[in-house]
Amino acid sequence: MGLLVGGCTENGRFRAGAAEVGDPYVPGAGNGGYDVAHYRLKIRYDPGSDRLTGEATVTATATAGLSRFNLDLAGLTVDRVRVDGAPARHRRDGNELVVTPAHGLPSGKSFTTEVAYAGVPQPLSIGELGSGGFQATGDGAVALGQPESASTWFPVDDHPSDKATYDLEVTVPDGLAALSNGVLRSRASRDGWTTWSWSEGSPMASYLTTLVIGNYRVSTGTHAGKPMVTAVAAGLPADGPAAASLARTGEIADFLASRFGPYPFDAYGGIAVADERIRYALETQSRPVYGPGFFRGGRPDTEVVAHELAHQWFGDSVSVARWSDIWLNEGFATYAEWLWAEHDGGRTVARAFATEYAVTDWTRQSLDPGRPAMFGDAVYQRGALAVHALRRAVGDDAFFSILRGWTTERRDGTATTADFVAYAERVAGRPLRALLDAWLVGGTAPALP
Repeated sequence: MGLLVGGCTENGRFRAGAAEVGDPYVPGAGNGGYDVAHYRLKIRYDPGSDRLTGEATVTATATAGLSRFNLDLAGLTVDRVRVDGAPARHRRDGNELVVTPAHGLPSGKSFTTEVAYAGVPQPLSIGELGSGGFQATGDGAVALGQPESASTWFPVDDHPSDKATYDLEVTVPDGLAALSNGVLRSRASRDGWTTWSWSEGSPMASYLTTLVIGNYRVSTGTHAGKPMVTAVAAGLPADGPAAASLARTGEIADFLASRFGPYPFDAYGGIAVADERIRYALETQSRPVYGPGFFRGGRPDTEVVAHELAHQWFGDSVSVARWSDIWLNEGFATYAEWLWAEHDGGRTVARAFATEYAVTDWTRQSLDPGRPAMFGDAVYQRGALAVHALRRAVGDDAFFSILRGWTTERRDGTATTADFVAYAERVAGRPLRALLDAWLVGGTAPALP
């Protein structure tokens, strides 16, 4: 949740909620004054016109007395807003929806906000980080992106510090798939349209939401007693490398669970898209999305699957409280690639570590890289080097106890680097700050432990 700022009204009892959380990596993102518990979304999308109509019900608790509050919403037209069933005034301020309820909301009050909206969604420009959000495709759409994307298709507190559960009903023309996070509760057709109902019962950061619509070969089943849904774009070969890679999702998740602790969500899966604009893979909760570039050359790529599945523990279940700590996501996910490759008969972890150590530019690559480099190589590779350095310093027993305990203690929450260091020190029974500082932010090559 964010800080509370703004002018006092009603004898000082109520203030305006902040229009952002103050994270310098994502200026303008998120909001203050409330904590969201649940989003209920009803969406209808027509690929013929690219028009989306939506109804969002946001259940939250005021963390201070609020005279008004903001939701992030980019580029869509709001028809009406109700707070606790009563009409509320609303206005747009750039990508902010400013809501003024009929009465002030006391601190600690649970309240619901209903927003009816519509329009043609567009991706959100994120400056030097590119763009993210809802993009129309030849046969549907893909809503995806990091660090911001959700606000392009529903009103949201768009920062990982405010996680919530989700229910999504999305209606699309018959014959198209509509894929999202969590468990598929139902699928029903009427009058040429099909409604897919999804539910994510574990708290989820908003950038981890996804909506993928189009012609997909959808496979459903169970794994370890939980539903498994994978989908491969019809434009990709049915027996090609993308399908072969996703087919190992359960096997890879089981291996990672043996290292990180129990799988943290109620469903498994993955989606392989064919749109060339998606040049990355993203750990969308319970159902990662993979761009086509990972499956060129006719060979499967299970290391990218291991990376995105590792994020289900590191990034999704345990999320960053602020984006400057993104190495907690990417360093551990990259290390999971090394673990999986070794397990699957490829390069050993020791070899991966030695290779990356030799090529790292310690004078330039820092783990607090600033916004322009928040997805740079240092965050991934230097983060993984720090993870292995910790392993070498404390030994395998303590190391894997740290990982399993950390993902258990912080499950469904958020954390910082300081939180992780303190936890690792407690489990290992020794100081580790200097060691990790040398590997994460030091300007010279650290001595090998």
